[in-house]
Amino acid sequence: MKSLGIWGPLALVLSLSACAGLETGRHYPAKNHANLTPAQEKVIEERILQSAQEFKAQSQVNYKVQAGDLLEIAVFQEKDMARTVRVSGNGTITFPLAGNIKLADLSVPEAEAMLAQALSEFIINPQVTVLIREYSNKQVYVLGEVKKPGSITLPVERRLTVLEAITLAGGFTDLAAQDKTKVLRNANGQNLTIQVEISKITKQGDKSADIFLEPNDTVFVPQSFF
Repeated sequence: MKSLGIWGPLALVLSLSACAGLETGRHYPAKNHANLTPAQEKVIEERILQSAQEFKAQSQVNYKVQAGDLLEIAVFQEKDMARTVRVSGNGTITFPLAGNIKLADLSVPEAEAMLAQALSEFIINPQVTVLIREYSNKQVYVLGEVKKPGSITLPVERRLTVLEAITLAGGFTDLAAQDKTKVLRNANGQNLTIQVEISKITKQGDKSADIFLEPNDTVFVPQSFF
């Protein structure tokens, strides 16, 4: 599991409470979250989504390209060169002018620099952008009030549940609002927010509440004063 600096992109303590119309600078007990208006809840969810996207962008910078990854590659002002390519089993791709080039084990910025160097023989100062559209190792993200926030690779042999992902992330912190845990999911271009009441799973034994995660899901655990 990859643990990244979480409270840089997720500086939610001030930003969410301010946007939701809550007074900052004091501790709020868990019951205050229940008193938020639907509009305030919506603002919080939008901020969580934005912070999760920022976290994913940060994690992509640190990610190393692997065989099987699907890459979207573009060269500035060279529209005809735009390609979506899958990294081969030996870690290489084939790209116009650059030919066969190995990108496996490089970070995204390193892959961009490698391609730019190969293209520089044919294009003056090429500006290359590489985006990872599909990971060979499917990942989910566990953020917020867990002890080891970061990304988790989904196992190949079976599906992973919300509670299992939180356990892999070190479990809840003392400030976690466990029953306000949310799963953020993009389905067919639509952002979905699914609330998971952890106590139904842990105290009532309701396994149906422990939903299975899909690739690229974000599990977010807010603080108890939200």
